Amino acid sequence: MTQDANNKLGWMLDDALKMPETRHAILLSADGLLMAYSERISRDDAERHAAGMSGLQSLARSSAEFCGNSRTTWRQTVTEFDDGYVFLVAAGPGAYLAVSTTERVDMEAISFRLQELVQRLGKELTAPPRQTGAGA
Repeated sequence: MTQDANNKLGWMLDDALKMPETRHAILLSADGLLMAYSERISRDDAERHAAGMSGLQSLARSSAEFCGNSRTTWRQTVTEFDDGYVFLVAAGPGAYLAVSTTERVDMEAISFRLQELVQRLGKELTAPPRQTGAGA
């Protein structure tokens, strides 16, 4: 498991990466700030990729009009490379999940797993802060 005390949701990302052919996962805010990352990636790399994914999401969202309606909701972007894919999905209000995989990943299975994870993350991201004691 990830050791960083500020990475409270990292375990959820690690759980998603139990699928074959997955590499890394990060959770980021709309403005590119790292919120959580999987154990297979360093914090420095995760922060750098979070900034890039924020830009990628912004570009994808700006092309909504090409899909017929400039106000349509962006949901997901999949980018293909020679050595694999990057899946970038909406993960709640102002949050995005990015997962990298090899080129051999089962795309349908990973898409399903990411939607499951988004549901779990959404509950965590919108949960009210926990009280830590009587009268706290």
